[in-house]
Amino acid sequence: MFPMLTQFLNSGQQTIRAARYIGQGFMITLSHANRLPVTIQYPYEKLITSERFRGRIHFEFDKCIACEVCVRVCPIDLPVVDWKLETDIRKKRLLNYSIDFGICIFCGNCVEYCPTNCLSMTEEYELSTYDRHELNYNQIALGRLPVSIIDDYTIRTISSNLPQIKNAYNP
Repeated sequence: MFPMLTQFLNSGQQTIRAARYIGQGFMITLSHANRLPVTIQYPYEKLITSERFRGRIHFEFDKCIACEVCVRVCPIDLPVVDWKLETDIRKKRLLNYSIDFGICIFCGNCVEYCPTNCLSMTEEYELSTYDRHELNYNQIALGRLPVSIIDDYTIRTISSNLPQIKNAYNP
């Protein structure tokens, strides 16, 4: 009789706990229902990315020693490094370097393990084209730094941690 009574009490407590969790879920849903929609006028208003954001990779040709560490640590062997061995000085000379951002998973391993810091991440997140072959960046395209969102006077920057930016009904 005693085990049956304790089992009945435990099931009652579990039912009350489950009802409390369901109630908390409904309260969160209802709190989100009262929020107004947020509209961002995209090309003219942009979010400031977080400090840890991993955007496009920037490459400095002069610093690269063609060690191919970036290729070895890349999970998909993506960077293409073409080099020529200079026999008179016994060093590699970098000829070409390219990354296809249509395939890149933006893991950041190449940046982390580069011994000369010739690779870095930028805040650029607009890698969209109509032709995927345009996403294959060579050393010249990788060397261009994007204009900072904060420095561009034509764009109104919006902090990503503000809960309500602009009412969609009252612009």
